[in-house]
Amino acid sequence: MKIQNLILFSLIMYLNSLSLNGQSNLALKELEEKWKNSMDYTMKIAELMPDSLYGFKPTDEEMSFGEQLLHMGQNMTWLSQVYMMNDTTFKKENKEQLFLALDIKKEIEDAYALAMIAHKEMDINRLNDKMDFFAGPKTVRQIIHLMHDHATHHRGQLIVYLRLKGIKPPKYRGW
Repeated sequence: MKIQNLILFSLIMYLNSLSLNGQSNLALKELEEKWKNSMDYTMKIAELMPDSLYGFKPTDEEMSFGEQLLHMGQNMTWLSQVYMMNDTTFKKENKEQLFLALDIKKEIEDAYALAMIAHKEMDINRLNDKMDFFAGPKTVRQIIHLMHDHATHHRGQLIVYLRLKGIKPPKYRGW
């Protein structure tokens, strides 16, 4: 009887691992879809602001519209390469010399494309890996959530910038 219990227990554990693995794959697929919508939404916002207003700041303390986009792109490039793709050779570049709206749009588009690759190629077995982070040890899963939250935070600021210039933002895309 004990061997039957052991076999049954092993079978249950195996089926459970398949289920959890399937859930993790589904979660990554959902994140990928969410990230694509984030990219499309952000790029629409970037297109709506006239190029001549990329230097607009609501106050002196705020980043300009263009600086907000560059900051978003730098953050997602850093988090994607270092934490999701495990690229230990990553070196943060100073992109402050980019002033043309066309260059800024290309930078944010490239950053989203890299993050999309990182999402698609993410090894689900790494989601629980702890990584050294400036805010203390974080899992790769937490880093992914941070990247999404950071993009959402700055995109919200960009929406306010559009409204301050009398430009109606695009319809929200959340999934």
